[in-house]
Amino acid sequence: MKVLGAAWDELYSVMAQMVQGLFRHGLPLTDKIAARTALTNFFLHIHPVRVRRSWIRMSYTLCLGGLSFFLFIVLTVTGLYLMFYYVPSVEHAYQDMYDLKFVVTFGGVIRNMHRWAAHAMVITVWLHVARVFYTGAYKKPREFNWAIGTTLLLITLLLSFTGYLLPWDQLSIWAITVGTNMARYAPIAGPYTRYLMLGGKVVGANALLRFYVAHVVGLPLVAFLLMVVHFWRVRKDGFSGGL
Repeated sequence: MKVLGAAWDELYSVMAQMVQGLFRHGLPLTDKIAARTALTNFFLHIHPVRVRRSWIRMSYTLCLGGLSFFLFIVLTVTGLYLMFYYVPSVEHAYQDMYDLKFVVTFGGVIRNMHRWAAHAMVITVWLHVARVFYTGAYKKPREFNWAIGTTLLLITLLLSFTGYLLPWDQLSIWAITVGTNMARYAPIAGPYTRYLMLGGKVVGANALLRFYVAHVVGLPLVAFLLMVVHFWRVRKDGFSGGL
């Protein structure tokens, strides 16, 4: 019994330490503790601690950043569903897309959700960057977060570009051919960039595999990490009062 009692006390001590790690200000039993917990916890209070009411009104922010993040989540969930039925190979890609539309249960719905969410995310990210620029929210001390935001805009466009090839139909093949040919005319690094993107001189199996890996692994991972930094800097830097 003494051994069991000692083991129970040890377990209770470990659990108490875990609870203290989660609730560092104690349980929110009073208004003061609840306010301190909310203001110092990122998940409970994503906005900066002190903001003017006019800075968070709907007509000022238009919730474009939140909409972009919501669409990213929709794209992630629907993309994971589509990955179960898609093989990134020249022999299977087009047929898999055809089956998703006509054979797989709710496949057409999920694919269209993914497609329209991708279009909508490009629009909302563009508008979000335009809103930040128009209101002067990129100025000191938010220059670093402005650079993060413009990088996220570039990644959003690359996500749209890489996903365009995956249906592997004539429209997507020729669209990527034109797009990569445009990249080839960039100064100095143009030809190397095109070869790196396609894995060869023409749009083929190597290009499809590279675009697939970039679309489902590389770019989303980088985008997610940059979003974490972006949200953290918004919390640290605060909101801008505009022009």
